[in-house]
Amino acid sequence: MTAASIDALPSPATFRAPGAGLSGTVAVPGDKSISHRALMFSALAVGRSRVEGLLEGEDVLSTAAALRAMGAKIERDEAGVWRIDGVGVGGLLQPETALDMGNSGTSTRLLMGLLASHDLTATFIGDASLSKRPMGRVTEPLSLMGAEFTTAPGGRLPLTMRGAVPAVPIEYRLPVASAQVKSAVLLAGLNTPGITRVIEPEATRDHSERMLAGFGAELSVERDADGARVISIRGEAELRPQHIVVPGDPSSAAFPIVAALIVPGSDITITGVGMNETRTGLIKLLQAMGARIELLNARDAGGEPVADIRVRASTLNAVENDPPEVPSMVDEFPIAFIAAALAKGRSVFRGLEELRVKESDRIAVMAAGLRQIGAIVEETPDGLIIEGTGGEPLEGGGPVATHLDHRIAMSFAVAGLVSYHGVTIDDMRPVATSFPGFVGLLEALQQK
Repeated sequence: MTAASIDALPSPATFRAPGAGLSGTVAVPGDKSISHRALMFSALAVGRSRVEGLLEGEDVLSTAAALRAMGAKIERDEAGVWRIDGVGVGGLLQPETALDMGNSGTSTRLLMGLLASHDLTATFIGDASLSKRPMGRVTEPLSLMGAEFTTAPGGRLPLTMRGAVPAVPIEYRLPVASAQVKSAVLLAGLNTPGITRVIEPEATRDHSERMLAGFGAELSVERDADGARVISIRGEAELRPQHIVVPGDPSSAAFPIVAALIVPGSDITITGVGMNETRTGLIKLLQAMGARIELLNARDAGGEPVADIRVRASTLNAVENDPPEVPSMVDEFPIAFIAAALAKGRSVFRGLEELRVKESDRIAVMAAGLRQIGAIVEETPDGLIIEGTGGEPLEGGGPVATHLDHRIAMSFAVAGLVSYHGVTIDDMRPVATSFPGFVGLLEALQQK
């Protein structure tokens, strides 16, 4: 692959074996989950916050645009530092036009929570992919707090919501593990009198809890008698401005990690990657497969653990995932499937129902694409069974249909690096939502 940027890529685009191992030291973009939250919480603080390392992908920029439309002042300086002048909790203004969320489910669900306890009406729209994603899991608890919703059939976008003032504090037990739903309820609780509680039987990424506490929210995390996490937040909060340094996104690091593991002769280092324990499921899974992955220079950045990751080409063995660990790597399963396709033996992935309601049905789409490039795959209701090649390259082929899903596109681009004939992908443009420099990073690792 020789194109220098996503914008320069033809559609379809073909990725081929590099002819030598990957090498070098690289950095990945800022964590997408943390970037969204840094903008939102800064917009609710009283005063000016500074954010360094913000992911400047389309999803995060959709969040920034929506917050600007509701009164927050958000600017980026020439050094790449973002400055946000917040309006205070409850201070967001009525947007004059619909809020265009693009492809970002995180922007949509978290902003719905944020606005649920504001005295305003907002309409959310999105692209074709986002408009297929169900929003009922968020509108249900927010409706209990008093917000009102009008949606397209199936609880989908376009969606119009009217916030409730005052909203009603609730205690809500998550029916499925979802950091987005948890965060939406906590954000609604910020401007709700009293204490709002979320109970999560299975732990999900805890960036919201960490960052809200850092901004000064009165928040506690406890365990109930059944071991579930109980997160409580006291409403009518006053948030203090912060200086936030966003760590590298472990979901983005997943792609060069797996590429280095499966391309023979590779030895790479990825610097400054977030190591929050709710996000490291893929690394644990790969290490169980025999991956040579070292965590170096462990440190703390802005309340989040960070490390450099050294990865060397490895002989991978088949694996069976542990379903309770799914939330810790829910976004990384597409690239994990690629690793399994090159491993020795039969890998079994279970408990992945959540993947069917992501940007695409990631179980079905990955199964179809893997078969297309020569892998042996069986699709099950809640996962995949993959017969690995034992390290032999895949046949290749395509064009593989991405269904506007950035992680599908990047996963099959990595697969192309270990294929006899290359892997052609129908559309790489969705990658700009989370990893606009993805192609350039792969090229940098191929340069000797």
